[in-house]
Parts: sequence; structure tokens; C-alpha cells
Amino acid sequence: MDSIDCIVIGAGVVGLAVARALAQAGREVAVVESQKAIGMETSSRNSEVIHAGLYYPTGSLKARLCVQGRDALYAYCMERGIGHRRCGKLVVATSPEQLGKLNAILTQAHANGCSEVTAISAEAARNLEPALSCVAALHSPNTGIIDSHAYMLSLQADAESAGTAIAFDSRISRGRHAHGGILLEVISGDGDLIELQADTVVNCSGLWAPRIAAMIDGLDAATIPTAYFAKGSYFALGCKAPFSHLIYPIPEAGGLGVHLTLDLGGQARFGPDIQWLDDTDIAAIDYRVDPSHAAAFYGEIRAYWPDLPDGSLQPAYAGVRPKISPPDTPAADFLFASHGSPHYLGLYGIESPGLTASLAIADHAASLLGILPDKHRI
Repeated sequence: MDSIDCIVIGAGVVGLAVARALAQAGREVAVVESQKAIGMETSSRNSEVIHAGLYYPTGSLKARLCVQGRDALYAYCMERGIGHRRCGKLVVATSPEQLGKLNAILTQAHANGCSEVTAISAEAARNLEPALSCVAALHSPNTGIIDSHAYMLSLQADAESAGTAIAFDSRISRGRHAHGGILLEVISGDGDLIELQADTVVNCSGLWAPRIAAMIDGLDAATIPTAYFAKGSYFALGCKAPFSHLIYPIPEAGGLGVHLTLDLGGQARFGPDIQWLDDTDIAAIDYRVDPSHAAAFYGEIRAYWPDLPDGSLQPAYAGVRPKISPPDTPAADFLFASHGSPHYLGLYGIESPGLTASLAIADHAASLLGILPDKHRI
């Protein structure tokens, strides 16, 4: 049996950020990852957007950590030379009936500390984006895009430079409280069973987080959240997009609507839609994009870009959001929970804006573990 100070479960963007924060604070850290490389699930299947923090309920963890994490992420990218661009976005109302919702988003954004967000007229929006159709818009200059893989590689390098070891192709089979900590049984890709004793376990396994928590004896099972999975598909644009800003419609239930995002090469993509999955076998999730979904995409996109050419959408990729609120209910806040154990911290429901907030999420987790002071520089 090997003993270690901290075990982080999951090597997605949040797990890597948490491992980095703990290791740089002087803790001995190992990361256990079931995939063969970093960021193979939710972290590599998203819009790669740096969110400004407009939409989330004021005072929520999503609102606070998004704004803090956004600023920290821009600074980190500048320092490390990670590809990113603060391109800004427009949130558009495409009918007079949506103006009330647009104004409510503006009020929410200002309450969240995003005072730079402004309401602009349809004419002003078209001056920024001549191909755009809307009756009014919000301009968010602090929204941006990032090379998320380069970012994760940098986090991995930071963590490993501070002594972190990462075990890929290794999955948790069970755990229990023992010897003043938590004993985890880990199965390697070769089928070997390894026992790891940790003073502290941080569960950052995304889609798997509730299931892994349920595997650890000694946690209060009644407080472990239920997992819900929302698949979102993306379509790529097969021609050059006439936009330089990200374009977002009014949010819909469960997400931010089918929006237009750009990568650092200028390639446009649209998504995600929402498909709630009944099958909770995470390992069997089908990430293929159904080409027939394009029909609905054309209708939603043409509400703000009427000149979208026929036949220009091509299936790109899909991701699944690790939700802890069921369909037709308000999206749950990020959840950090110990389930009554001084040796465990679980991170649940870390969907958008998890990428943006990742550095702030890591520092918040470390603070909850008493590894960093409550107030510190991110």
C-alpha cells in the first residue's frame, strides 16, 4: 500500500488546476485518471469560451468564481503565452418579445460585477457585425476564446514541476475510510490492483463524480447529488464566417442556446443543442453527432444570421455536461461537498463556466481544505 498526502481524481481542466494549486502549496499530490491522456471528456468537448460572468445568480459560486477565474485565466494566458483572444461577444434579442429578457441579463451582469457590459441598439450591433439580424444586443467585451488543450498542458506542466504524479489509464474501483484517511483501490490499465492511502481525496471526475463518491464507504450517501447528463452537439461552418465577435441568442432552459463561437484560426462553429440522456452508463456515452440535428440548427441560427447558406453546417463534435439538476429545473450551482468527511472534497456539477473558472475553482477547493487562506491572490 502506497501512502500519499493528496489524491486528485480526474485529469480534466479542473482536476489539473486543483492538483497544481495543491502541489504549489507544498502538498504531495497524485492524480488518478481513467483515460489515457488529460482532458479527454468534458474538458475537450466544449466551446472553448472564456465567459465574462453575465448570467449566473448573483452571489452564487458560478458568478463569483467565473469573474475571479476569468481575470486569473487571462493573466495566466498572457504570462504563459497560451493562445487566446478577448474577442468579445454580442447577446442578441431577435424579436421585441425578447427585450425584457435581454434587459434582465444586463441587470444580472452588472450585479455580478460585469460593469463593462453595455446595451446597444440594433444599428450599433450591425455596425460591429453587418451580417447580424437583431432588434437589440448586449456587448460583452471581456468574453473571449482560448486554446483549451494548450491551457491544460500548461497546468499539467505546472503540477508535475511541483512534484505531482499522474497515473493514466487507472480507475477507482472502491474506497473506504481507514488509517486516518481514505484508502482507494485503483485498477491499472494492466489490470493490477493498487491500494493508495491518502490523507485527502479531491474528487474532480466530472461526469463520474457522484458515482465515485458513492463507491467510498464512510461518506454520507444521502448528501451525494444525483447525476444528470445533457448531451450537446456542435456543427462546424463549412465556409468563412462574416463575424469577429461571438454571437449568443437569449439563453434557453438548460443552456445558453445555439450560439456562434470562433476558434483561434477563425473557424466558426455552432452549438450546443440539448439532448438529455436516459442512459447513465457513462462509459457507453455515444459522442457522435447526429447529422439530422442540423435542421433545427439552421432555424435557430437564421434567427440572428438570416444569410446562413444552405448545406454549410457539418457535424463537428459533441460533449456531455455533468449536471446535478434534472431537466426543466433551474441549473444548480457548483457544489463542493465533504459529505461529513474531513478527508474528502467532491466537486459536482462543474459544467460551464468551469473552464473559465478553473483557476478560481482550484483555489476555492484548496481553501476549503485549509491548504490556502480564505483570502488570497488567485
